[in-house]
Amino acid sequence: MQALEEILRFLGVEARLDLQAIAVQHVLALTGTPEGRDLILSCPDVLRQLILLIQLDKSRITISKDATLALVNISGDESGAKALLLISETSKMEPNESPTDDLIHVCISFILDKENSLADPCCMILSNITRPASHVDRIVAQMEKANYSWDKIVHAFVFAKSYNTKGASLHYLGPVLSNLSQSETVRRRLMDRDNPIIQKLLPFTEYQDSVVRRGGVVGTIKNCCFDHENHSWLLSEDVDVLPHLLLPLAGPEEFDDEDNEKLPLDLQFLSETKSRESDPDIRIMILEALCQLCATREAREFIRAKNAYVILREYHKWEKDKAALLACENVIDILIRTENEIGLENLKLVDVPEEYTDKFKKMDEDFLRDD
Repeated sequence: MQALEEILRFLGVEARLDLQAIAVQHVLALTGTPEGRDLILSCPDVLRQLILLIQLDKSRITISKDATLALVNISGDESGAKALLLISETSKMEPNESPTDDLIHVCISFILDKENSLADPCCMILSNITRPASHVDRIVAQMEKANYSWDKIVHAFVFAKSYNTKGASLHYLGPVLSNLSQSETVRRRLMDRDNPIIQKLLPFTEYQDSVVRRGGVVGTIKNCCFDHENHSWLLSEDVDVLPHLLLPLAGPEEFDDEDNEKLPLDLQFLSETKSRESDPDIRIMILEALCQLCATREAREFIRAKNAYVILREYHKWEKDKAALLACENVIDILIRTENEIGLENLKLVDVPEEYTDKFKKMDEDFLRDD
């Protein structure tokens, strides 16, 4: 602790370049172990200095990069993420003041800066800090206070290859959007019918260059499917979410003409080389999104009419992951039942007694354990 406090004076933004570089390298090395990260958390002033150091001018970019990587490591622990968020929330600096100790503001501004070479690690920091559910609304409040545009953030994500001139991929903005879309405020903005954003994300459910980007987009779509009042709109031609959820689950199977004609156009006559989503966690999220869409009668009838069952039937034959199989069966069980058997307009309005909830949960757990 004493050694860390001695290093602190060399972490100042005005410190001599060579001493500053050595001090940051030492801190970065400490973040490589749990014990080192705990030591740094015991000295919050070090965290604050790291935030200030990532904003140094381009002549000290190596120091800024090391400081950013240290913050990536620290934010990977929930305790570190909590400490960094608290510093941002209690910052007494104005949003436009530079440098600032508001890390949320710094990360977003770097991501939106087309010429910033630290945009990718800043995406990783935000991905880490937004992961705990208890942080989501607090971070959204920070972003709203700084008046950041969700349109600009999604635009940077969608057009990253041409957006950032330093080659940043911004893939980790995907998990950031997924985490933050747990907030009703964010979902409302993504699905604002006067200026909707969610359509821009849909093509990335099949994006093969990055599982991180693909998973982040699917997680975002899944969260949006929790709002049952938007189901009809999501399934309509305005958004057309269903093909984008079914296509990753579809394989090269051939169907007869009758089945093919009922399918959405994007799922008709797929190539014999068509492969399914390779990541089981993403497959499960897709199935959970479909299950959410099956909550309302109108949506169920639409999904049945689009012959989603035949895609799920063939997918179920292919699937080996037990958690994904269970998620698939949950969807199929709803689709194969008639509306008279279901007897409810909206499954979300069913009040299931706690004793049955526990029983169903145990049945699922027993299924997953059963070899």
